[in-house]
Amino acid sequence: MPLADTHLELRHHELRKTRMLMLDGNLTGNLRSVQAGVSARAYHGGYWGFACAPAGEAGVHSRMRERALHNARTMAGFGARSALALPGDHYRGEQPAHGVSALSAAECSQRMSELHAHCMREYPGLRSTRVMITDEAHSKHLRTDAGGESLARIQRAAVYVVLVAEDDQGAPIELTEIVSGLGSLADIDWSLATLAPRLARLHEHLQAKRHAVPARGGEQQVVLSADLTGMLAHEAMGHPCEADAVLSGAVTADLQGHRVASELITMVDLAHHWDGQELMCPVYVDDEGTPASDVTMIERGVLRQFMHSRETAARLGLPASGNARAYGPDDEPLVRMRNTAVLPGTSTLQELIEGVSDGYLLLESSNGQADATTEFMFGVNLAYEIRAGKLGRAVRDTTLSGSALKVLQQVDGVGREMKWSCNGYCGKKQPMVVSVGGPALRTRAHLGGQ
Repeated sequence: MPLADTHLELRHHELRKTRMLMLDGNLTGNLRSVQAGVSARAYHGGYWGFACAPAGEAGVHSRMRERALHNARTMAGFGARSALALPGDHYRGEQPAHGVSALSAAECSQRMSELHAHCMREYPGLRSTRVMITDEAHSKHLRTDAGGESLARIQRAAVYVVLVAEDDQGAPIELTEIVSGLGSLADIDWSLATLAPRLARLHEHLQAKRHAVPARGGEQQVVLSADLTGMLAHEAMGHPCEADAVLSGAVTADLQGHRVASELITMVDLAHHWDGQELMCPVYVDDEGTPASDVTMIERGVLRQFMHSRETAARLGLPASGNARAYGPDDEPLVRMRNTAVLPGTSTLQELIEGVSDGYLLLESSNGQADATTEFMFGVNLAYEIRAGKLGRAVRDTTLSGSALKVLQQVDGVGREMKWSCNGYCGKKQPMVVSVGGPALRTRAHLGGQ
């Protein structure tokens, strides 16, 4: 069948996941799953067609190719379209697997038990503990009709230790220590020796939170920890810089080339390396077969670039950046982030705090959401007052909200210490593994009051 005017890709995708949960020393969850499928996607006559089926069926590859092309032709029944010339090279190469032999369920359970026993022994006033571990590995073998052939991988693991206590009024309070990284649970360091000092600091914060006071509502000067900076970069500015959102009317559509942030702010979506190190979610080739390249969304305060698939790049007359990603074997590629971060500045965290006469240090976020206008709201579950440049009392759970554009425009200090994390999912019709990073920031934003 001639395919001269058709872009066609075929993906064999295997996804393996582990999730174990221990509550107060009792193993209450132990899930191990494998999902494998073959999907095909065809671009023909200005329309996409998609088809997928479980792997292993006889003739599944050729059947999915034919079905995807058939579906694209069927879509043409909605009306004639001019087909776009989809840009981008076609990657050839294999991404090597990371890590050593995986830990067994028994080894994981033993480590989890040790962490629980340590917490109960060292912190007898705790009401409860939870230990959860997750591990997932994707392998994606992709072929394109233009000669691309690649093997891409996503491998990440995370460990969560939750300490639960009671505040002065007897209400439950909790904080979480998270370890995440590239590879499997055997590759990240979640040994008791490494986690013990981190859990001690977590417990100190938990004790301070027992006597927490409410935040003052309204606009406040705040120092955001690296964790909140990464969330701001991803949720509040990353999504509006995804080119499908731009084409759908995101506020960023009319701001390219304009100043949108303080000149201290440079924000990027990195493909696979930064500062000579491979990142937590390295993407060398996306799920359309496009070689992945870095995207500088904001450069010294000026909005520069958007993240693209082949189609969004064609619509805007720009190069494809390798941001088209699919989470599962039965998912179509969408424009998604990879490793999104604000790049570091020159200040220490202590210098940022000392520059605040009356404000707050915000350390941990429990959740976050934003929209295409860059308006956002994050839950904050660990924070401290700052008075005359010194830390004061802990603050009860509150919210941080505002316009990311306004918050970034008011940044007057950027930390020099970079932190990366890769422990959650980005939601956009389908989940996606991403990493976020950044330094601490000093700015102004709205806090929820009592």
